[in-house]
Amino acid sequence: MLAAVVIACSGSTDADDAATTGIAPAAVAATATASTASTPVPTDSATATPVVATPLGVGCSDRIAFRSAPVDLSATEVIVPLGLMSGSHVTPVDHIYFQNNSNRTLDIDVFTPAAGTVTRIERMSQTQADSGAEPIDDFRLVIEHGCLLSSIFIHVASLAPALAAVAPPLGQYTSVDVRVQAGDLIGSYRGNVDYNVVDLDVNLPGLLIPASYEREPWKIHAAPPFAYFTDEIQAQMNAKSLRAEAPFDGRFDYDIDGRLVGNWFQQGTNGYGGSDPQRYWAGHLAIAYDHLDPSHVVISIGTFDGASLQLAVRGNTPDPADVTVESGLVSYELVEYEYFVPGGQRWDRGSYAAGIEARNYDSTPRGVVLLQLIEDRLLKVETFPGKTSTKVPGFTAAALIYER
Repeated sequence: MLAAVVIACSGSTDADDAATTGIAPAAVAATATASTASTPVPTDSATATPVVATPLGVGCSDRIAFRSAPVDLSATEVIVPLGLMSGSHVTPVDHIYFQNNSNRTLDIDVFTPAAGTVTRIERMSQTQADSGAEPIDDFRLVIEHGCLLSSIFIHVASLAPALAAVAPPLGQYTSVDVRVQAGDLIGSYRGNVDYNVVDLDVNLPGLLIPASYEREPWKIHAAPPFAYFTDEIQAQMNAKSLRAEAPFDGRFDYDIDGRLVGNWFQQGTNGYGGSDPQRYWAGHLAIAYDHLDPSHVVISIGTFDGASLQLAVRGNTPDPADVTVESGLVSYELVEYEYFVPGGQRWDRGSYAAGIEARNYDSTPRGVVLLQLIEDRLLKVETFPGKTSTKVPGFTAAALIYER
């Protein structure tokens, strides 16, 4: 049986709607406020309001165990781990993806993983990408669990009636106070829903300069999520992860002080926030490892020949974790890559497969990037689309400086 919730909104609830979803009608208190975002909301991001969990009477001396899976795992085909780099997601992403691409018409249940309070609902209206903004209509939810823990869901396709009653209009967000218990139905997803855990007791060491992430201040606290769940749920999620090796929920923080590996931001562009809200990723650069095959080096560039792009390193060497100031100039030839499953078949990028491997197309370079650590936290960068290393003797006056 699902627990009762207290809905913070104006007006009254519909008892019949509440009964159909298992959410019991309860007292109504306070007023939800709606605001219009000043800039389009990115596909997997929202306005940068800090996530601050408030205690709910749970003893913080004890670790909270999330006792419900965030989604119906039986209807979820795959879990994409932390660390995806794709398109405008230039730096590795801070959330996992629950997906079922084989049946996009199916409404798959989304649940509260632990007791808490839904404190924020955003109704997102469009994506941001170099291919242009595309209209969407889905929801971002923040649930605070107490003890400095929060859950964030993005792209919830539809809300349970009690939450839909206090949801804002399209393109706006609202603060609410909806109490929920572990396992309460909060909505549904079709092909994809994003999820992360925010733990304010965690500061990820691989995001070296926290001030660089003020646009999304929860990011430095976005811990790998599987460990917050019971052993049984962890085992179920491990079994659906597409990552080739542990940790099966992935990783997205790769900075090492004085090493090439990790995230970089073009100097003077406001770190992760960027200098242009419509294309905030333009000055981002990530030199990291593939989210599915962590042996594979990926160069993810915010602007390569005018657009964001993810490419591999021809020969997959040198390892960026080994590159220091003393290494001097490093030239990477950039190539396309694809995923394959055991047996040599190309992976379809949707269905579950174990042992996924990334392979380069080394025979057809897309260009060159020159990189040189000039200080531990300063990096000189220049890209040469369409060139090979033999045609690029060194930096030109167009080289840029990046920082952590």
